[in-house]
Amino acid sequence: MAKKAATEVFSQWALIGKDEGMERGHAASVKAMLELALPKVKSEFSAIDLGCGNGWVVRLLSKMGASHVEGVDGAIEMIKKAQEKDSEHKYSHGMLPEWSPGRRFDLVHSMEFLYYLQDPAEMISIIHDQWLTNGGILIAGVDHYLEHEESLTWPEHVGVHMKTMQISEWEEAMKVAGFREIEIHQVASKEGFPGTLVMLGRANH
Repeated sequence: MAKKAATEVFSQWALIGKDEGMERGHAASVKAMLELALPKVKSEFSAIDLGCGNGWVVRLLSKMGASHVEGVDGAIEMIKKAQEKDSEHKYSHGMLPEWSPGRRFDLVHSMEFLYYLQDPAEMISIIHDQWLTNGGILIAGVDHYLEHEESLTWPEHVGVHMKTMQISEWEEAMKVAGFREIEIHQVASKEGFPGTLVMLGRANH
């Protein structure tokens, strides 16, 4: 079966309201991720949510003290939905890794995005070199990884490309990109789910 672009699938999901379910499904993992990341950033911090969907994490970060926060997503209908829900924050439609935010951030957050790319390690390096301030934090979560056996059927089930990497490969990508103080966590685990795999690191320019 020919694989569809993930951006096309997620635009369809936005149109039928599946974005709300994604928000509910990811809430526990994102809460745990932000509890890990926010103590490591300064109090007046700027942030971007990469793969922002309907913008719910952007709005959450704003409530949690971000002085500037914006979102980017490759699915146009998700961005339209974010803009309808929230006129206060900037939402950009951009195809990654080519799109650039045009500024640097103290925090880059990404949940359930990186493995849709052909080369997630390349994106991690771009985030380190071009998106983060010196000392800025990347926190990225993925539910599709080799050690999460149930997730290995997802590419076929959803009909989109997913890059399957093991935990050690994700950690190596952080090291090669130049991050320091790297932490690897599995959060929000429950029966049958080993948890969202979380990569956290500090940019070192």
